[in-house]
Amino acid sequence: MSRPSVHELLDAVLDPDSFTSWDEPIDVSHHPDEYRAALEAAAERAGTDESIITGRGAVRGRPVAVVANEFGFLAGSIGTAAADRIVAAVRRATAEGIPVLATTASGGTRMQEGTAAFVRMVDISRALMDHRAAGLPYLVHLRHPTTGGVFASWGSLGHITVAEPGALIGFLGPKVYELLENRPFPEGVQTSENLERRGIIDAVVLTDELPSMVDRALGLLVDPPTPSTRERRNGDIARRHTAWESIEITRSAERAGVRELLRHGSDSTVRLQGTDEGERDSAMLVALARLDGVPCVVVGQDRTTQTPATPMGPAALREARRGMRLANELGLPLVSVVDTPGAELSPAAEEGAVAGEIARCIGSMATMSVPTVSVLLGQGCGGGALALLPADVVVAAENAWLSPLPPEGASAIVHGDVEHAAEMAEQQRVGAIDLHENGTVHHLVPEPEGDTSEAFAAAVAAEIGARLRALS
Repeated sequence: MSRPSVHELLDAVLDPDSFTSWDEPIDVSHHPDEYRAALEAAAERAGTDESIITGRGAVRGRPVAVVANEFGFLAGSIGTAAADRIVAAVRRATAEGIPVLATTASGGTRMQEGTAAFVRMVDISRALMDHRAAGLPYLVHLRHPTTGGVFASWGSLGHITVAEPGALIGFLGPKVYELLENRPFPEGVQTSENLERRGIIDAVVLTDELPSMVDRALGLLVDPPTPSTRERRNGDIARRHTAWESIEITRSAERAGVRELLRHGSDSTVRLQGTDEGERDSAMLVALARLDGVPCVVVGQDRTTQTPATPMGPAALREARRGMRLANELGLPLVSVVDTPGAELSPAAEEGAVAGEIARCIGSMATMSVPTVSVLLGQGCGGGALALLPADVVVAAENAWLSPLPPEGASAIVHGDVEHAAEMAEQQRVGAIDLHENGTVHHLVPEPEGDTSEAFAAAVAAEIGARLRALS
């Protein structure tokens, strides 16, 4: 893989002439002669005085603090001087109230400095967690290769983490593994593409796409709301469908879901993948979005991926909780979208703590420190639906519904058959209009005859935007 220098990378990502170095000269005179000579030779080859350069720059006009690895300097390894630079830059960024953009390419801790350098990963991590605790964004770009202590500290603490295509990314260096185990490390495990599939990083991004991605992310994380551009649907809703008819409408394959909400209701979106802890379930969608002009975190159940063969499992709920944590930490409103035929019912789900994850989602939703809006968009079945329902404001589409079991299941319990499903839906008052009348739902979005997915999604987004503006 060709490897651009750190200066070439920053030239490609930052606005022209926007970078100002924060680095002080490094004194190497106290090192042993052999190591000092190695440092001087590395500086000559790499064109940098250390494996880390830091400073302030801009991406599409937005200020960022930059922490960048140069692999050409002793394989990008982190010694005490490099660690000092990272800590100083992060602390300065926190003091100045600007995001940090880090780009890594490193074999890890510098072996010539041993434990003294190794333990500095703690100081780097502490500075970054203080930065995050201040509500400031931390974006990470992993390059080839990123291994060892770098990946196990500042490479894995980002709010959003992306990697370049085909990059070697892992905790254990494959050469070290081969020497220790006398066999090669399995192929395909430590690749950026595999990490994305596993929910460890959010995306694989080409270098020339990085400025656009950073711009979109920072636009969502730091820019204020913009005026609404979508039309709300106001007025009372007459009861036009039975509860069972509404249920059948929401089960239609043509029914708009969270994907359409983002496609037609968001002005800018950055998708996040997985829990960032090695789990990913496509039943849950997590994104930063600007719904009708209002930046927010969206956690939504994706109706298109939930089938009898691929139901919503506990990992999906853990993904939702990642979104909740991000919203709290970044001070962004949270929008949760309920649209599920039910959580997974299986031995694997039981062993994966599905009940506990439902409880933890409910607990998190009920105690959020930021404004929250939940949207009952379609099907709302069982504990999996309830997990995303608690919010300051609950909005429901006209034909949406909420019940402890699918009506067929309630019929089976009460009547011993499924033929009474429609009757049970009416008796249980599962429909959105009934939920509005009893106070579970605060606002309804009409669904007129002949409605289109685009118009429906835009109207829901307009309602969400209005409610978020009111809450703020």
